Amino acid sequence: MPSSLRTIVGPAIGFAFSLFSLSVIAQPKPADMPLGFEEYDPVSTLKVPEHKLTRSKYPFIDVHNHQFQMDKEDLRKLLSQMDSLNMGLMVNLSGRGFADNQTASTKFFDDALTNIQKTNSKRLVLFTNINFSNVNDKGWTEQAVKILEEDVKKGAKGLKIYKSLGFSVKDDKGNRVRVDDPRLDPIWAKCGQLGIPVLIHTADPKSFWDPMDRYNERWLELKLHAGRKRGPNDPVPWEQLITEQHNVFRKHPKTTFIAAHMGWYPNDLKKLDSLMTVFPNMNVEIGAVIAELGRQPRASRKFFEKYQDRILFGKDSWVPSEYATYFRVLETDDEYFPYHKKYHAFWRMYGMGLPDEVLKKVYYKNALRIIPGLDKSQFPH
Repeated sequence: MPSSLRTIVGPAIGFAFSLFSLSVIAQPKPADMPLGFEEYDPVSTLKVPEHKLTRSKYPFIDVHNHQFQMDKEDLRKLLSQMDSLNMGLMVNLSGRGFADNQTASTKFFDDALTNIQKTNSKRLVLFTNINFSNVNDKGWTEQAVKILEEDVKKGAKGLKIYKSLGFSVKDDKGNRVRVDDPRLDPIWAKCGQLGIPVLIHTADPKSFWDPMDRYNERWLELKLHAGRKRGPNDPVPWEQLITEQHNVFRKHPKTTFIAAHMGWYPNDLKKLDSLMTVFPNMNVEIGAVIAELGRQPRASRKFFEKYQDRILFGKDSWVPSEYATYFRVLETDDEYFPYHKKYHAFWRMYGMGLPDEVLKKVYYKNALRIIPGLDKSQFPH
């Protein structure tokens, strides 16, 4: 082939091949090819009334939030985001951050309090945390109680216990520190004496311990977040962790406890009902479990009406756009609407349509009663 012809034909062939390649790549899957669960995301054809809420009906208190830069960030931006949701007050449970040592965590706590006070101390409050390192040291318990008292004097409104207690906290012999370890009893008792609540997170959803097979509702979440999967005895069976938490509730009836994530029983309200009956000092918050409530709206509403004085609003992860799902489930009668994360809930939500008086208690009244020293002036009587 003459060079002049190669000059014309070569690029033409290359261009044609490129077009062919793109057309092959761009071709949709044939209808008879298997569709992966992750890919399946149908658009509902159901036509029903919709009430997409971006603000709550009443100002609310989020008792389960985490802000890890509160010691140094410009909190005015945070307040603006809270305003957009009608959030009256935020509880930052990570009052001591995630510092590795007591000195650093104390500095975070003090700096965060200072930052709050110079910005808006009425709308932002801290819970303190316990440093479990060196738990076997002589005098550790007494020191932990002393620091707790000091933090409350400075302004802490409660104590948050992370799920690491029972999971990864170990003593100097490498033994797992149980949630109901006797060395912690003076801490729970002191909280009762000080009149502050303990918001405690123990374990994770039961499905994380179950086989990761086609029957597991959390299969997609476990596939996307492999680190959340646990063996049947990792570190112990799920039931044992929950029992350890309940032992603490039973042993300290004069201390007020708030079980994070509804104690991991939002999918079994009959069981949770029995626990609330047995433990009158047990309250619950709804962080990260609205998907469970939204798929059983009638049962959820009955539960909320029965325990309207012991349920608090919480969200957990700070993603402002996701609060809309909570508002819609709690406030409306909407049917069959999507959750905001498919891997948490591939099913649809339904609104509970809570009565106003119950809604007010969940949004702010219960928190104002249970957590001492919160500013009540910005909430309706």
